[in-house]
Amino acid sequence: MKKISLPLLMLSLLLFSGCNHPKGKAVENKVPKKKSFFELKIPFAPRHYVCYRTPQKIKVDGILDEQEWGEALWTEYFTDIEGSLKPAPRYHTRVKMLWDDDNLYIAAELEEPDIWATLHQRDTVIFYDNDFEVFIDPDGDTHQYYEYEMNAFGTWWDLMLIKPYRDGGPPVNGWDIRGLQTATHIYGTINHPGDKDEKWTLEIAMPLNILRECAPKQNPPVPGDIWRIDFSRVEWDTDVRGGKYVVRKDADGKRLPENNWVWSPQGIINMHAPETWGFLLFSGNVAGTAQTAFEMPADQQVKWTLRNLYYKEKRYFNKTGRFTTSLEELQVNPAVFDSYKKLPEIQITDHLYEITLPGREENTLWHIRQDGLTWKTEN
Repeated sequence: MKKISLPLLMLSLLLFSGCNHPKGKAVENKVPKKKSFFELKIPFAPRHYVCYRTPQKIKVDGILDEQEWGEALWTEYFTDIEGSLKPAPRYHTRVKMLWDDDNLYIAAELEEPDIWATLHQRDTVIFYDNDFEVFIDPDGDTHQYYEYEMNAFGTWWDLMLIKPYRDGGPPVNGWDIRGLQTATHIYGTINHPGDKDEKWTLEIAMPLNILRECAPKQNPPVPGDIWRIDFSRVEWDTDVRGGKYVVRKDADGKRLPENNWVWSPQGIINMHAPETWGFLLFSGNVAGTAQTAFEMPADQQVKWTLRNLYYKEKRYFNKTGRFTTSLEELQVNPAVFDSYKKLPEIQITDHLYEITLPGREENTLWHIRQDGLTWKTEN
């Protein structure tokens, strides 16, 4: 599947419109939009995981008893989706990963004293049950990424996002992870309120020949590649009525808000902010042998600086109905760009913009546009 590019007319507008506006001048839109736009409230500090190779295939049965899993390290325990702004989750959740030439293997352990599920049909909205979710953006540009959800029955929902919902992206529910293998194992009883359960575990084998569709140059990973990934756990508060678990509701009969527990926190209740997800490094070493050190990609700070300009342009547009080329109007201190030795270049039209900053490699530029897509070019 090829990357979706702007139509030629839009690209021409993006490149050649707005360049001659005086500093601080912005093109007005006659119909201002007053929609709000979120603001992250925790520092940018995504977690990372080094994924080692497995010398043999993992038997996907939900039981993490293979020697290879014993060599793989657990992630940190999950935190609230808002990170330190909220209390720690009341139950532990953690993940392990391995890979080989064919699959990315994911194992998870979810502590749970009351295991329940209701959904049996694939591609229904699984997070109406307690669930486990995976989000993968292979090339880290925040567009064309994968979402996968499963409940304790092992019922799953797999879909692709063309771009985040905040940027107008539709979900592609018809997209399938062909060859996907999944399984769960219950340590206790499911849908039986009369006892206390321990946990449920799961295994997933995601075929890399499918995941590569949104990877750089549509290639499967090689040692040293870094993808963006995150995991979420939805946990509903329940009561027991008539011998069944029932999700708690308010006086109007609406479900109370769910708990969202994640590996790498977003700082906002929205998993669809791929720039906040964790980093997954594919190591060429077999699990349990030589270690591989993780190094933050050099251009991540450049991309994050651009991302903050994107947030500010979004909020400015929602307030005024127009974009701006003025750092002052965006309330950005020019000193932020001292290390770049130049200010960002901002080109705008009524509904489009493109912002560029130099990359850390010589003669490279990083770009971001109004729908959040980021990409690099060489001069």
